[in-house]
Amino acid sequence: QVQLVESGGGLVQPGGSLRLSCAASGFISRLTAMGWYRQAPGKERELVARIQVSGITNYADSVKGRFAISRDSARNTVYLQMNSLKPDDTAVYYCNAYIITSHYWGQGTQVTVSS
Repeated sequence: QVQLVESGGGLVQPGGSLRLSCAASGFISRLTAMGWYRQAPGKERELVARIQVSGITNYADSVKGRFAISRDSARNTVYLQMNSLKPDDTAVYYCNAYIITSHYWGQGTQVTVSS
């Protein structure tokens, strides 16, 4: 059993910043990567950013240069710092943990970018 607890969503004006956090617990000894996905209304869920246990990161083209993913291995926590937010970033953001060959998901946190 794997639990992912997210926090940090909310309403922000365009150009603003938010930081999302996701704490993992349970059977995570064979964690391969953690990341963030998002799903906007009427759209498919898409990868935003991912960090492997090796530290290698990858980002969606739409967020490169604006978002940064990081982790605290001691706390099994991953963060997503989101800067220069745009209305197109509005979505439910889901934390993801990839363990061996299985994906685990958090419940999601709403991010709304609006004036």
